[in-house]
Amino acid sequence: MMRLRDLTRTGWFQRAAGFTAAEFLRLVWLTNRFTLDPPDLYERAEPDMPLIIAFWHGEHFMMPFVRRNYPAAVLISRHRDGEINAIAAERFDIETVRGSGSHGNDFHRKGGVGAFKTMLRTLEDGTNMALTADVPKVARKAGLGIIMLARESGRPILPIAIATSRFKRMNNWDRSVIHLPFGRGVIASGATVCVPKDASETDMERLRVQLEERLNEVNRRAYRLIGQSEGISDGR
Repeated sequence: MMRLRDLTRTGWFQRAAGFTAAEFLRLVWLTNRFTLDPPDLYERAEPDMPLIIAFWHGEHFMMPFVRRNYPAAVLISRHRDGEINAIAAERFDIETVRGSGSHGNDFHRKGGVGAFKTMLRTLEDGTNMALTADVPKVARKAGLGIIMLARESGRPILPIAIATSRFKRMNNWDRSVIHLPFGRGVIASGATVCVPKDASETDMERLRVQLEERLNEVNRRAYRLIGQSEGISDGR
């Protein structure tokens, strides 16, 4: 008998899961009344495009709907869960860059170098690049990878958060949010973070902390605007 773990690695299971996830997210989008904060979010963002769109792990499921008609790509890991996410993203006509935001000895093994180069080319081609700011298993602590991407590409980082009035928060490492249909929602943006080409290590650490603070602020604001609490103490 096939074990559950082996089942989840089969192509047909991943395709079915990706399809189901995408259609559920579409249902959530269509049955929630979404507003923008600020109301002219896209008008403000457009002159800075292509942008690096930053968000937290666990708050990412509705991010395909930020795209609108602008070209966009998303960084997705090579893990089997990433395969399901990639299939779902492609159903929304979003390009995928496969690799990991991981750091340390497994950066090369998980495709980090190749993914970084692909993200640079994506931005050079005028396509917005979306990725989580925190690295796997270290939730809500911005990594230096996204700061390096901004420095090397010269593109600003735009912090984004999406919240819905009806949701369930999971008890996993990133406290993932499952958005639910038939409520209200908000797409909120924070102030961009710009990284100079000549940024020193000290500068990059300061800007990393700044991005972390702005992402936490925009997430708190998004939940506050729909009358909810994040349900995470101390921004975690």
